[in-house]
Amino acid sequence: MVGNRVSEVIEIPAELLVTDDSTDERYWASVERVVALAEDRGRAADGIPLLASVAVAHPEWPVRAGAVRLLARHHAGVAAADTAVAAATHDTVDWVAFTALKVIAEHRIAAAVPDLVRISGWPSNFTRPDWTRKPVGCGAALTKRALIAVFGTRDPAELRRLEDEYFSDMRARIEAARKRPRRTSDVVLVPGGPAIIGAEEQPDAFRMAQDDSTLRAVDVPAFLVDRTTVTNARYREFLDEVGDSGEFDHPDQPLERSHRPAHWHDPRFNAPGLPVVGVDWYDAYAFAKWAGGALPSEVQWEKAARGVDGRRYPWGEGFDPDRVNYVERSFGEEVADLDSLEALLVTISQGDNPAHPVLPADALPQGASPYGCLQMSGNVWELTRTNFYTGEDMDPFFKGRHPLDFMNRKEAFHVLRGGTWTSPPTCLTTFYRGKDLITDRHNEVGFRCVYETSD
Repeated sequence: MVGNRVSEVIEIPAELLVTDDSTDERYWASVERVVALAEDRGRAADGIPLLASVAVAHPEWPVRAGAVRLLARHHAGVAAADTAVAAATHDTVDWVAFTALKVIAEHRIAAAVPDLVRISGWPSNFTRPDWTRKPVGCGAALTKRALIAVFGTRDPAELRRLEDEYFSDMRARIEAARKRPRRTSDVVLVPGGPAIIGAEEQPDAFRMAQDDSTLRAVDVPAFLVDRTTVTNARYREFLDEVGDSGEFDHPDQPLERSHRPAHWHDPRFNAPGLPVVGVDWYDAYAFAKWAGGALPSEVQWEKAARGVDGRRYPWGEGFDPDRVNYVERSFGEEVADLDSLEALLVTISQGDNPAHPVLPADALPQGASPYGCLQMSGNVWELTRTNFYTGEDMDPFFKGRHPLDFMNRKEAFHVLRGGTWTSPPTCLTTFYRGKDLITDRHNEVGFRCVYETSD
């Protein structure tokens, strides 16, 4: 259930920004002048964008509250106006929110119901005589009154029926989006049932920390997963169809950016059959949604890579360099420890070293997982939807902020799995956990999608 937001805020004319705060009397008189001017300009239908912008973006809260009243007075029942009034219920200043709640009740603005329910809960619950609650403040009381006014009854049973009726269309839209047709048939089934997750490992010569993966058994529902990582060819279909529409974007996606991969014009990475790289978590999220799926959780990923027997590598217990693309294959040199690994990695150069870092997504079938997934060890790291620190699904909230503002925030790091073409064997196990910043776009990182089964 989502709330209302004003999708486009226009520039507020300079004369509507002039207030005088030298004294209380002058301040309130200037507010009245600004609100009166806003009413003159916003009374007609073409004035709704101006009033909506003033309601959500004016620096003085009494003016915002005045714009909310004007939207309801002159335009109640018009979708854009109702959206702006509903959005004002979340204003940071109490009296703006209270004003919105009052006019919603007065005009029975049904579009505000999702916002109101998020504040107070379901009216079919809070009208029950046996329903307990925290002490009620003004905001909660006004919200409940507005919901009762919109639905027109205090009877809990009737409210439940009306709630179901109100949200039926929304549920249908959500269900249709959730069941978006899968855009590929090249998937494998991972059956439901138990799986061994994690390991008890000690650092080796490469000194990679491995104390964050608790050995445990979990039950994993059945799912489908891409047999290979998403290729440049599949990603091109997504770009060609979606363009800059934003239809499948995460709500938190950074502003004014495209989904074009960072290394789209590097011949070492852009052949159709190679894994798409140079994408960040938001790119992968949008592709997966377009494709009718989602990014895997790290538990789903690990079961798809490991099966049910807790194996160390997708193909079995012992490391086999012929089954995986890793640092020694991609650079053509041996590494024995962290020092030799880092000495080799600093020789990387744009365009020529290594000359052929990644392999096609369907290469090395001898390294397949128990279910037939390819390259779940090496070639490219794979993005997941899991937060590295909490183990929960990612829930970013960084829109409009520079990566420097959140690069040390735990909420900004997702789990990477599988290792990549620069990885030593330590990072190629089925249980090794890597991490990356949500906005980073590396030539070492790709992804695959998971999908619901038809059952």
